[in-house]
Amino acid sequence: MKFFSITIFPNLFECFCQYGIVSQAIKKGMLEVITINPRNYAPKGKVDDYAYGGHPGMVLKPEPILLAYEDLVSKYGKPYTVIAQPWGKPITQEDLDRLSKLDSLLVICGRYEGIDERVSFLADEELSLGDFVLSGGEIFALALLEGVARLLPGVLSEPESIKKDSFRRWLGAPVYTRPAEFKGMKVPQVLLSGNHKLIELWELWHSIKRTVEKRPDLVPEDLSPLEEDMLKAIKKGLSFEEWMEGKKP
Repeated sequence: MKFFSITIFPNLFECFCQYGIVSQAIKKGMLEVITINPRNYAPKGKVDDYAYGGHPGMVLKPEPILLAYEDLVSKYGKPYTVIAQPWGKPITQEDLDRLSKLDSLLVICGRYEGIDERVSFLADEELSLGDFVLSGGEIFALALLEGVARLLPGVLSEPESIKKDSFRRWLGAPVYTRPAEFKGMKVPQVLLSGNHKLIELWELWHSIKRTVEKRPDLVPEDLSPLEEDMLKAIKKGLSFEEWMEGKKP
């Protein structure tokens, strides 16, 4: 994937790309990150101006944004384009799955009071991180960059972990690592048992429990018989051990 960003702060991307999953994706040749600074397309580098109508704050001018976009298209072809907007659709895991399948993706990052409305036609869609306001679109773009990078084939060393991500169906189950006991708190014995079938049941139980407790709005409607049985037991206040005890012949 080629991931483009039109931003007045390209250094944010250069730094971010040196770490973590994004760095791995770049090193493995699965991802190329290209930033375009609209200051390079503006006289004396001036990319903002006062808003008409007495609106407070500064607005990014349309000319540098459009010129940067046209130059990008002439060099690389037309990318799927997202403009980060506070009123945009809050991004979901399904959106990341969808966008990660693209060959090229562009995020246009606003700043200050936003981007002149006359370049909004460039957007294939407007997205956001949620119902709150930041000073620019770069944080959104970096979140989107990492979200799609980890989904690119061959990037993760253990791709099976993607199947257990939160929001695939249920929220993720609790996870533990060494030491087996920390400040009197022990790793659940079932995870040390080596019984993979039992561990799968434990993880499903706690994924359902976590979803019910933290995000009941995400409980799916198409429950399997096992999921439905666990859900009923959880709502009754049973523990996993009590539920398992009830399954014994």
